[in-house]
Amino acid sequence: MIVNSYDEWSPLKEVIVGSPINYNLDDIELSFKIFFHDNAADKLEFCYPSYDKKSGEAMQPNPRLKKRYLEELTEDVEGLVHTLENLGIRVFRPMPLNKSIKFNTPYWQSTCVPALNVRDMAAVFGNEIIETAPNIRSRYFENDLLKPVFYNYFKAGSKWTAMPRPIMTDCSFDLSYVHQSGRDMVASEKIYRQEPSEFDVGYEMMIDAAQCIRFGKDVLVNVATENHALGLQWLERHLSGFRFHRVNRMTDNHIDSIVLPLRPGTLLLRTPKFFDMLPAPLKKWDIIYPPEPTENMFPEYEDDDLILTSKYIDLNVLSVDENRVIVNSLYPEMIKTLEKHGFTPIPVRHRHRRIFGGGFHCFTLDTVRDGSSPENYFS
Repeated sequence: MIVNSYDEWSPLKEVIVGSPINYNLDDIELSFKIFFHDNAADKLEFCYPSYDKKSGEAMQPNPRLKKRYLEELTEDVEGLVHTLENLGIRVFRPMPLNKSIKFNTPYWQSTCVPALNVRDMAAVFGNEIIETAPNIRSRYFENDLLKPVFYNYFKAGSKWTAMPRPIMTDCSFDLSYVHQSGRDMVASEKIYRQEPSEFDVGYEMMIDAAQCIRFGKDVLVNVATENHALGLQWLERHLSGFRFHRVNRMTDNHIDSIVLPLRPGTLLLRTPKFFDMLPAPLKKWDIIYPPEPTENMFPEYEDDDLILTSKYIDLNVLSVDENRVIVNSLYPEMIKTLEKHGFTPIPVRHRHRRIFGGGFHCFTLDTVRDGSSPENYFS
């Protein structure tokens, strides 16, 4: 079967679910700090380098995930796979990252991470897979782990395109978003240091697929930097059959924990403060504002644990169709809210979503949904 997906709610037939095997935190370097600025910039180990006792030279911090967190994440992801399969949905998985792999480009070095949040750097627009240009260096080769699945779809007749890969020197990154937040300094230590390189080409296109929300013919895209703006320009030129609606700085990058359509005419929106940022057609939709998350919904973490998402991560739900929604069982208030609006929630446990940077929407890439053309829902 070729890929076929135009929106976030049509009946789900085939999906890729990410793999947490051998997951560890990314190298905490410039690209990682910029990406997680809003959620992690207050952590000391995120801001300050450590120093080698003998040489006195600064070293990048390298926090480790606790083994228990990864074991419990693996249990929860398998629970998601089991739920989807029981619903009659065909599930594909990436190749597992069975060992730690360090790699070098001509410009920098990093360590690979597994393809867990598969929504982040690939999207399906109709019958085409689009690989977007990564924002984080350690994810540069992550989509290689999805290639066996993508090749099968390609052989069946799907289109498959990759956005131009950035060089990702320090000066490739537009820092205007983190500068405008006023949090690019902690005490006397600068969080972001950009070293000039002979390979600098100016700002480059870097945008994640999770910055895009699909509404049939229309696509909502969050743009916070010049890197994102260039990525949006590429999408507009490449996908001429779609209409792209730019929202400026709704957040630093991904928006699928802020705004998600659940079916035509109904939208899940984090808080009323985001309403005015919506395109005019969406302001006519029914808006569901979820209950305010509370800290007791999440595990108690220690000071050395790096929190990578906001407390709103459980808005990151996955629609199976226009009525059924996979939602975190640890957010019963959301389950009750969805039921009141006529939806059938399907509870699945997900404990460490704040540590691993994603919810059910992030962990999945819907490759086949019912529907043969991009419908116009913005009329």
